[in-house]
Amino acid sequence: MKYLQVALNVPAKQTFTYANVEAGKRVAQDEAAQKELIPQKRSRKVDSYEAQVGCRVEVMFGNKRMTGVITALFDELPADLGFDPKKIRKILRVLDPFPLLTPELLDLGRWISSYCLCPLGEALCSMIPGAKREADGGGFFSEEADFLDERKELSDEQKAAVDGICASGENFSQAQERGAKKSESPAKPAFHYLYGATGSGKTEVFLSAAERVLERGLGVLYLVPEIGLTPQVVQAFSRRFGDTVAVLHSALSPSQKLGEWKRVLKKEARVVVGARSAVFAPIPDLGLIIMDEEHDSSYKSGNTPRYHARQAAMFRASRLKIPFVMGSATPSVEAWKAIQDGTFIVHRLTKRLSGGRMPVIAAIDLSREKMNGAISVPLEDEIRQCLKEKRQAILFLNRRGFNHIFRCASCGFELKCKNCSVPMTYHKAQNRLVCHYCSHSVEPFSVCPQCGSVDIGYFGFGTEFIESEVRAKFPNARALRLDTDAIQKKGELEEKIAAFKNGGYDILLGTQMIAKGLNFPSLKLVGVILADTSLHLPDFRAAERTFSLITQVAGRAGRFFPDGKVFVQTYSPANPAVYCACHSRTNEFYEGELATRRLLNFPPYSRLLRLVFRSLVQTDAEAFASDAARILSETLKVFQDKKKADADSTEILGPSECPLSKVNSSWRFQILLRGPSVALLQKIASELLDGYRAKDGVYIEVDVDPVSLL
Repeated sequence: MKYLQVALNVPAKQTFTYANVEAGKRVAQDEAAQKELIPQKRSRKVDSYEAQVGCRVEVMFGNKRMTGVITALFDELPADLGFDPKKIRKILRVLDPFPLLTPELLDLGRWISSYCLCPLGEALCSMIPGAKREADGGGFFSEEADFLDERKELSDEQKAAVDGICASGENFSQAQERGAKKSESPAKPAFHYLYGATGSGKTEVFLSAAERVLERGLGVLYLVPEIGLTPQVVQAFSRRFGDTVAVLHSALSPSQKLGEWKRVLKKEARVVVGARSAVFAPIPDLGLIIMDEEHDSSYKSGNTPRYHARQAAMFRASRLKIPFVMGSATPSVEAWKAIQDGTFIVHRLTKRLSGGRMPVIAAIDLSREKMNGAISVPLEDEIRQCLKEKRQAILFLNRRGFNHIFRCASCGFELKCKNCSVPMTYHKAQNRLVCHYCSHSVEPFSVCPQCGSVDIGYFGFGTEFIESEVRAKFPNARALRLDTDAIQKKGELEEKIAAFKNGGYDILLGTQMIAKGLNFPSLKLVGVILADTSLHLPDFRAAERTFSLITQVAGRAGRFFPDGKVFVQTYSPANPAVYCACHSRTNEFYEGELATRRLLNFPPYSRLLRLVFRSLVQTDAEAFASDAARILSETLKVFQDKKKADADSTEILGPSECPLSKVNSSWRFQILLRGPSVALLQKIASELLDGYRAKDGVYIEVDVDPVSLL
C-alpha cells in the first residue's frame, strides 16, 4: 500500500495521511531524522516492518517525532483530499512486525472516541503500550514456584453461580458450532453480578468460571480496581493456571507492558490480570470478562479519554457475545438498580466459607466521648484485649499525613496551597506542609504568616498521627503503616502485607489500600478511626462511598473465626450511610439512596455529562464557561423546537465554580448537562466542542457519566 491513515495522540478530531516506506529496509535513525531536519544524539540501524492496520508507526508531525497507530491503508488518494498531495510526508518507520491492536480493539477505540467525545488518536494511544522494545514483565508471580492447585470444594451457591455464568457463553459457542446466524442465536450478551458478603467465596467462583472457559480454549480477562490488589490476585491465578497468567497495569514500565502485551497476542498467556487499563488487553478468542469490586471509583479514568472500565468491558462483551461478570459486596447504586430491573443476572452468596461469620459492628459516637487523641476509650480497650489474645488489629483512616489543618487562633487564618484551593497537610516525617493535589510543600510556620501571632496550631489527623498515637499507647505492639507515603519502592507493598499476614506485625493502620480484597487469618479487630471523612463532601455519591468503605473495611474482620469485631468512630451515627453499614442493613440503604436519587433526578434516574473549564486566569475560565452555557442553552433550544426526543427533559446546570475551585494553579468552573438520554447530551456537547474555539490558555475537560463532581 502506498498511503497510510494514522491516528496521533493530538487534540484534533481527525486522522492524518502519510506515505509508506519500503518494508524490511533498515534505516539509520539519524539519517531518517536529518531528512526531517531533526538532529539525533545517536545513530543506529532500526527495522521498518510491513505496514498493517493496528501497527504503531513513527512519523514526523510538524517538527516533532511522534508515534501513532495505522487505522487504514490505501493505494489511491481520495479525489477530495483537500490539500496538495506533494505535501504528504513519508513515515519514518513501522514499529511492529504484527498489529498490536486487533480489529476488535480498533472498534473499541472508535467507540471510546465517540462515547467520551475525544479524538480517535487519544483513545487509541491510551490503549497501547508506549515502549518501542519489550522487556520481561517478571517479578509478579508467587514465590511458591510449584503453583499448587488449591481447589476448594464449592458450595451449592457457588456451583450455581459458576454454572449460570458459563452457561450463556457455552450456549452461544454451541450455536456458532451449529452454524447458526447471529440473528438466530438464542444467546444475548449476558451481564452477571456476583453479589455476596465479604468473605463469601467470590474469588473461588471467578477462578472456577475462568477454569471452565480456559478448558474450551478461550481467554479470560480479570480486572481489579487497584494495583495493590493485583499481586494477591495474580498469586491466586498463578497457583491455579501457572505461567499462562499475564499482568497489565500502570506500575509496569512501558517495556514490560509491551512484553506482556505481545505474550497475550501470541497466546503464550491466556489469562490477563490487571487494573483499569487491562480492559484493553488484546486477548485472542476472549471468552470471559471478570470485574472484581465493581463499585470502585478507580475504574473510571481521570484523564482523557475519561472512560469507565465497566462500560468498556460491557462493549467488548456485547460485541463478542461473551459473559461479563461483576462482583462486589457493595454494588454501585447503578448496578443495584440494574439488578432490580433484571439487566444484570444476579448470583447471591450468603455464607462465609472459611469458618468465620459476619463481625459484630459497634458505632462509637465521638460527640459523646471524651477524646484523648484520635482513638476512643472503647476502641483502645478492645485493642488491648486483642493484643492480649495474640490476635491482630487493623486501624483504618482514609487520610494521609499527621495533621491536615494549620490555623491561627488570633485572626482565623487557615493555610491553603498557593496552587490549589485545599488546606495543606503537615507530614511529620518530612517536617513539611504538603499539598496532596500538586505536591507543593513549605516548611512549617512558627508564627501566623498573616498577622504574626504565635497562637497557631495544627488540627485534624491523618495516618501519621494515628501511627504516633498507637506507638505511644501500645509501645510493645508491632505497628505497620501502609499508605502511599510509606511505600517507597517496588514490591514493598506486597512484602509488608505478607509480613502482616504471617504474624510479623500486630497492628496494621492505613488508608483505603487496606480496605478491601485482603484476607488475614489472625485478624480479630477492625477500627474505623473516622467514618465521616467522605460523608460530607459536595458530591451526590458521598453517602454511597461512605457506606461502601465502612462495609468493605469491616469485612476484613471475622473471616476465619466467629469472633470478629468492628468499631466505627463517627460524629454522624444516625446518618443512613453510617447507620445501615453498622447494622448490616444493605437493602435499606440502597432503597433509601435510590429514593433520594429519584427525588433529585440523579443517576441512575438520569444521565450526566460534565464540562470543566480551566485556566491559569480565573476570569478567562469564568468567561468561557459563561459563553459555553449560552451556546449549550441555544443548542438545547434548537433540539426542543425540533421536538427531539428527551429534549424537554434535558437541563443545563451552571456554570459554577467547581467545589475544588483551583487545582495545580488552574481555576476551574463546571457545567452539568443532565437528562434521560446520554446520546442527546453528547450531541449537545459536541456542538460546543466542534463549533467553538476557546481562548488560548483555556481548556475543556469532558466527562461523560462522571463519578465525581469535585
